[in-house]
Amino acid sequence: MDNTLFNFIHAQQAACRAVLLHCGDGSDPEALFAYFRRPVHGFEDYGNIRDFLRDRDAFSDLLFAECCGIYEEEKVAAVTPYPGIRAILESLERKGIPLGIITDAESGHAARRLEKAGLAPFFRTVVTPDRSGARKPDPRPFLLALRELEASPRQCALIGDSIRRDILPAQKIGMVTVYAQYGDGYRADSTESCRPDYTAKTVAEMERVLAGMTGYLQE
Repeated sequence: MDNTLFNFIHAQQAACRAVLLHCGDGSDPEALFAYFRRPVHGFEDYGNIRDFLRDRDAFSDLLFAECCGIYEEEKVAAVTPYPGIRAILESLERKGIPLGIITDAESGHAARRLEKAGLAPFFRTVVTPDRSGARKPDPRPFLLALRELEASPRQCALIGDSIRRDILPAQKIGMVTVYAQYGDGYRADSTESCRPDYTAKTVAEMERVLAGMTGYLQE
């Protein structure tokens, strides 16, 4: 979902910019965004904003609450599908290919983003950590998605923007994999030991890859 269907990094950066503007902090938005990228709280946890404010001796309960509200509102507002994504989903829908999402976003966050992007109706299932009990690259979210789509691994293609969290676990359970390289802002997690079946450097390339795979997916 995030960074495969829309640029979620851009949305978070826009939200960080709005928070700093509200605080009157002239820092580069990356200064706050860097807190979200730490392996401390979580990629969407408001604890990152709390830590940022405390480190700058600017914390108060009121300001913290205001910043969290602004961050959430601006983050969702900035979610827009990549050009061409809707056309791909519409094409797959016309061909009768069921679609599902596996995301590390919690259910509420995932639902809000998909609704804002206007993409929710395309997906038969949305597997989140609060539903599967695990986060990627654990195989449990992938296996739950397969059960809910009533499909075997060999009947499915996994499309993802992370080699470590998407492509590698999907390959281990026997799925065909398509690496959405255009959405991978963290190439450092890539590994030569895992080679996707297909790679799309742009959304246009993704459209061509999926068009060529349609017969396979309909078997």
